[in-house]
Amino acid sequence: MNRRKRSERKKNQEVFGGPSPYIKRNIPFFDILDEEQLQIIEGQVDWLIENIGIAFRDDPTALSIWRKAGIKPCGEYGDLIRADAKLIRKLCSFAPSKFTQHARNPNRSVTIGGVNQVFAPIYGAPFVRDLKGGRRYAKLEDFQKLVKLTFMHPNLHHGSFVIAEPTDIPVSQRHLDMMLAHMVLSDKPHLGAITEKSRAQDAIEMVEIVFGAAKLQNDVCIMANVNTNSPLLVDKVASEAIQVYSGRGQAMVVTPFILSGAMGPVSTTAAIAQAMAEVMVCCAFTQLVYKGAPFVMGNFLSSMSLKSGAPTFGMPEPVLSNYVIGQLARRVGLPLRCGGSLTASKIEDAQAAFESADSMHSTMMAGSNFTLHAAGWLEGGLVTGFEKLIMDADRLGSYQKLLHIGLETDENALAREAYNQVRPGGHFLGSDHTMQNYKEAFYEPKLSDSENVESWEDSGSKDMRERAYERWNNMLGNYEAPLLDASKKEELHEYVIRRKKEIPEAWY
Repeated sequence: MNRRKRSERKKNQEVFGGPSPYIKRNIPFFDILDEEQLQIIEGQVDWLIENIGIAFRDDPTALSIWRKAGIKPCGEYGDLIRADAKLIRKLCSFAPSKFTQHARNPNRSVTIGGVNQVFAPIYGAPFVRDLKGGRRYAKLEDFQKLVKLTFMHPNLHHGSFVIAEPTDIPVSQRHLDMMLAHMVLSDKPHLGAITEKSRAQDAIEMVEIVFGAAKLQNDVCIMANVNTNSPLLVDKVASEAIQVYSGRGQAMVVTPFILSGAMGPVSTTAAIAQAMAEVMVCCAFTQLVYKGAPFVMGNFLSSMSLKSGAPTFGMPEPVLSNYVIGQLARRVGLPLRCGGSLTASKIEDAQAAFESADSMHSTMMAGSNFTLHAAGWLEGGLVTGFEKLIMDADRLGSYQKLLHIGLETDENALAREAYNQVRPGGHFLGSDHTMQNYKEAFYEPKLSDSENVESWEDSGSKDMRERAYERWNNMLGNYEAPLLDASKKEELHEYVIRRKKEIPEAWY
């Protein structure tokens, strides 16, 4: 390798390297409710669990598990779970308050829960958008690029899973290509497939190839994220995913997806209580499947336009829900997952900036331990934006410093020696303290342009979207795959080839 290439590689590592696998929070949580208000909401949660109930539909095995625990399903369809709230809370207490998801590169492992916060990109969009290619259905090539970018960006700690749906691969088989991409193109932790029981099992078996059966038996090596079918319904997709992942001691993230006024009452307070009831019953179910299985309490509560029915983001109601769910999750003793940089905007414009900033900031201050959709979200989650991914992730760096560093009060922070050097009316630019600290004194976003207008014009008068476009293309040009044992890589490819032969192609 010549000197120029070595220099370029070193520069690339400095720009795209990751100093920390996750954030250890050092500032207080933002708690907005007093004890009386919290008890009122908890009373509503218990009322919902005991008197209204949560249905577990189309899954006889799940109902059998409840029966073995002494809880008889009831209701019109015989699938409604009503239980003593104290029992549900006791079962929830068996889930750990924090756990580590191991990455195949141990330096990338993340601890979820407590004061730790983990950022992951968008999940589930069928479309992608970039500045030159516009809006289009995502393909496997797009998905692989997004996995690479997530791997390379220092402010994203976790790979998510469906960063964008590779729609050029049959629905019945695409989970295999997505799992393979995460395992080969990145060494960060990621989520697993959930849309059908056999697909969840494929994910577990591929994880076992990478980590080995013994590791999987003792540690969390994969998480899976499912939604309840709000209001008050757990469908077969969710209950079977819990049985597969929790049954192997792996971590489940269960998230009620509630649009207030549609999947819940047009009341933020009622929707928060409903979300808590749904997720706590699911947590209790995981503990019946496997006592001590890790569980993450999810929250995705959105307001909506009552004129059009469209979800709205960054509004005061979901912001409030983040703060309150944070308080309630800590009282239950469960790790929390919230949404991140959410917006209904179609491109990276002022609306996207405002809505994403308000949504992400409340997520951060609420204490979300695992933040899905922290970067890349556009158009209400229908689109993964390449520029949006890079712009959001760039902003996450400032949140990391705010959460982890906070305001320092040590001798260096007080800078007393600097005052002995600088006379009244002078400046601190050349003082010893400034020279010793200037490199790390302030967070410097890679995409923001703070230079004078002449410098900006000389550089082409580029806006942030153009700078983000150049940055992600530059990142991909410098991508190098992380090391993976050749035998494991071969075994993964063989598994995917074999399973694709066994699974009929289905496009819906």
